[in-house]
Amino acid sequence: MSLNDYKDKAVVITGGTAGIGLATGLAFGRVGAHVFLTHRWGSADEGELRAKFEAAGAPAPIIVEADVSQDEDTQALLEKVAANHDGVEVMIANVSFAHVSKEHTDLSRKALSRSLTYSAWPFVGYLQQIKQKFGRYPRYAVGMSSRGPEYFLPGYDFVAASKAVMETFCKYLTADLIDEDIRINVVRANPVETASLEATFGPEFSPFCRKYYGDGFFVSPEEVADATLALCSGLMDGVKGQILLLDRGYGFNDNIVRLFSERERLGLTID
Repeated sequence: MSLNDYKDKAVVITGGTAGIGLATGLAFGRVGAHVFLTHRWGSADEGELRAKFEAAGAPAPIIVEADVSQDEDTQALLEKVAANHDGVEVMIANVSFAHVSKEHTDLSRKALSRSLTYSAWPFVGYLQQIKQKFGRYPRYAVGMSSRGPEYFLPGYDFVAASKAVMETFCKYLTADLIDEDIRINVVRANPVETASLEATFGPEFSPFCRKYYGDGFFVSPEEVADATLALCSGLMDGVKGQILLLDRGYGFNDNIVRLFSERERLGLTID
């Protein structure tokens, strides 16, 4: 149950037509929010999305083709919001698009710039454009991060760097806007089984993790969505500039000692 009244309030979610973004849109829709979902060209089945919102008892979403790296697309999106709203209540920066490197020689300045443009800068750029359009910031802004900034994931260099930049912006924006009516936070989650995860690590990654960690290692899109809604519920308004970790407690025992203690079950030997 949300303490804040979201009926007819505008919630903007970038990359909101699948996975975590869609689950978050449905969570806000269930409490009456008017949800705006952005996606890249041709990547969404609008009829299917509207059916999911209808089944959830949520208002029909506004689905907008918008490239987060293009200011003109962001402006066009905000024009759609302004048609029926005097501001944005919540902004969720969910788009994550970055080069996946195979080895260090695969790294390039161009790939880093592109990764930052899509996966870090919109967290700032959207806030700036919302302020310019409506004269005020959203009351809540949440960035979607991952475990990449804190531990090694193969090929994840640019994603991790982009998320680290976004998390840094979260803290600095909070300090810069401390007197504004805005609460800025980041949700950092354990792996979530999505098409994006498989595209990054391959189809064997999830089965491997389930074998050696168990089903609980993965966080569901709905868990991320519920945590995000909680941050924006009014019950956690004292939380600002924070990185909220969703790992079901698995991070504490994610080490070689756990593998040793479960070596018989896992069939691990030193032979």
